[in-house]
Amino acid sequence: MEASPASKFTGEALPPTLTSASQQPPLDDGGTRLYMTYVCPYAQRAWIARNFKVPCLEHNNKMIGESLDLIKYMDNNFEGPKLSHDDPEKQGFAEELLAYSDTFNQAMMSALKAKGIVTADAGKS
Repeated sequence: MEASPASKFTGEALPPTLTSASQQPPLDDGGTRLYMTYVCPYAQRAWIARNFKVPCLEHNNKMIGESLDLIKYMDNNFEGPKLSHDDPEKQGFAEELLAYSDTFNQAMMSALKAKGIVTADAGKS
């Protein structure tokens, strides 16, 4: 199996991609496991955060999803520099900026997947 683009930059040995036909890997007894797809921008955000700290993290037999929830969980439960700011005003600004970037990413993904002409309504639900 060829290495994913992400592993080329980090030197991390990534496991093979699982499919619906793959045998489920055994659960660890308290370790940490990250489930993701390498091409999903939301999963990449959490994976990048994990490494420098996806959307599913298994830690101490607890499953956590959603990339921003994972980043907050890792900030609170693992050693190392925090990704969030201690100042509530700056943290609020960061969350507002992330909400804007999510809206932008949704519009971009919608436009990239579109067939034909893309209108100004791309990404609106």
